[in-house]
Amino acid sequence: MTKTLRLAVLASGRGSHLENVDLACQNQSLPATVSLVASDQAICGAMRYAESRGIATVFLNRRTLLSPDESDQYLADQLKAHAIDWVLCLGYLKRIGPQVVSAYKDRMINVHPSLLPKFGGQGMYGLAVHQAVLDAGETETGATVHFVNEAYDEGAIIAQIRVTIPPKTDSIALAALVLKAEHQLVLNTLSRLFTDHD
Repeated sequence: MTKTLRLAVLASGRGSHLENVDLACQNQSLPATVSLVASDQAICGAMRYAESRGIATVFLNRRTLLSPDESDQYLADQLKAHAIDWVLCLGYLKRIGPQVVSAYKDRMINVHPSLLPKFGGQGMYGLAVHQAVLDAGETETGATVHFVNEAYDEGAIIAQIRVTIPPKTDSIALAALVLKAEHQLVLNTLSRLFTDHD
């Protein structure tokens, strides 16, 4: 019998990736359950979605967790307490600390809205990525799923999906196109990863 994996989703924004993964778990497309949602934002779409579904939440409060080491230790403790098997950084904007990285080596992924190594690194998130792609005159973009290490967007690449940039596209329209591709990429990649680790 296949083990049902326990997932933690780290998110800072709307939570569309969280909902995408959670629905796949509910319909058994993935042999997993979202058991924890952690965020550096007390009020955001991801936290509201988790609360509406009765999923445990953790707020990584920058006012009470005064140092990166404290935040790292607190998150590591919470992941252990909830017996998390995989950590999914899906729209999470903070760097992951060394304790969590070490504990979840090859079991923690991030999705990034470009074809890494292009247009990655600190500060490259949201519309800034898509505007940079357009400013560079690219005709193609996409999304990347990679393992997380201690540097922004530098972990080993697992999978990518390519998106052709339509003429006269702005950053908002491009973001919507890439997000749709990201959703597909994340589910396909998780399905493969979970099978490989079965």
